[in-house]
Amino acid sequence: MTLVLTRGDLEAVLEPETCLAALTEGFRCADAVPVAGQRVRTDLPFPGTATALLPGLLPGVEAYTVKVNAKFPDARPALRGVICLHGGRDGELLALLDSATVTAWRTGLAAALGTHVLAGAGEILGVIGTGAQAELMMRGLAVLRPHRALVVHDTDTERASAFAARHGGRAVGSAKEVAAAADTVLLATWARTPLLRLSDTREGRHFTSLGADEPGKQELAADLLRAALLVVDNRELAASMGALAAADLPASAADATLGEVLRGEHPGRVTAESRTVYAPVGLPWQDLALSWAAYRAAEREGVGRRVDLLG
Repeated sequence: MTLVLTRGDLEAVLEPETCLAALTEGFRCADAVPVAGQRVRTDLPFPGTATALLPGLLPGVEAYTVKVNAKFPDARPALRGVICLHGGRDGELLALLDSATVTAWRTGLAAALGTHVLAGAGEILGVIGTGAQAELMMRGLAVLRPHRALVVHDTDTERASAFAARHGGRAVGSAKEVAAAADTVLLATWARTPLLRLSDTREGRHFTSLGADEPGKQELAADLLRAALLVVDNRELAASMGALAAADLPASAADATLGEVLRGEHPGRVTAESRTVYAPVGLPWQDLALSWAAYRAAEREGVGRRVDLLG
């Protein structure tokens, strides 16, 4: 029997603190898995793309994930798909999970973790792009480090105003205004031309860029990436389809991975004046980390519906 976990089921069992702990441990140990995760993406003859991430593997977890997503920028939600959680002993399909929810949680909370690790002590937070991932970044940062003030921008002004109202901030008219006001800036957009350049920023600021997760998408210009301490989740993926690829920079342009920083192999930010950037692409093991946590919690709490896919 396979456990089906919908968006409502997942939101009932997932907790930011538990997920952040799972992601932190995953960043520290995922490199020990001998099988490399793959991220496969293709254009479609429709206004969207298809992406598969496999296999999601972590040391000590006898299961793996395969995720298939459709991304359609003009749809709401823009991302739809499913995560298959398989048992590692015999491949049994343990669970089917809504991938939009798991992806938003793991992406937003991993970004909050990277932001917390790299950002300076400033208390003014900026958000550019106010979709699902921005909401989860806010939830994660609320656990990790409170902020004193919030500045928000989105091309959809109504959505920006609503986001600002929910989180006690104010909406402004451009990404540059956010960068001018904030100490820490979170970007989660569909941008294909840079929203911020080096000249738009100040020393000591931190930027987390989630939007550059496919070829052609770009939020931060090459001169800002070169000037900053640049941390990614995976050098090769960042150079093939992430922030480095969009800026025509090689994998060697990344100073560290977040795993290296969390393991103490790289010091991360070393001065208050440093600019720092965290620019992840998203890795298969992150799907497993949250899917496994959700599956075990759902089993304990009796959440979800069991179906016999072979019957």
